[in-house]
Amino acid sequence: MDKLNYTIHELKTAPCYFQQVIQGNKTFEIRKDDRAFQKGDRVILKEYDSNSGVIERLKYTGRLVGAEIGFVTSYEQQKGYVVFSLVNIGKEQNEHN
Repeated sequence: MDKLNYTIHELKTAPCYFQQVIQGNKTFEIRKDDRAFQKGDRVILKEYDSNSGVIERLKYTGRLVGAEIGFVTSYEQQKGYVVFSLVNIGKEQNEHN
C-alpha cells in the first residue's frame, strides 16, 4: 500500500462561504498558517452553522466538500495567514444521508 504523500486538512466553513465554493465562485481560502498547508494537500471543507455567532455553539450541518490545494502564498496577507487556491473541487456531500 502506498503511503500518502499529502496531508488531509478538515476545515470548518461558514454557510455563506461553503455555498460560494459549491457554486464555483470561491476558489481560494485564507487561513491561519497553523497547519503547514502545502500544494497537493487535500482539504475537506465542512459547513458549520454560525447563526449564533459564538464559536462554542457552532453546529456541523453535515454538508462537506473536498478539494486539492493548489498555489499557496503568504504574500500581502496578515502576519501568520496564508491564501491558497482550491483545485479539483469535488461535489457536495452530506454525511447525514
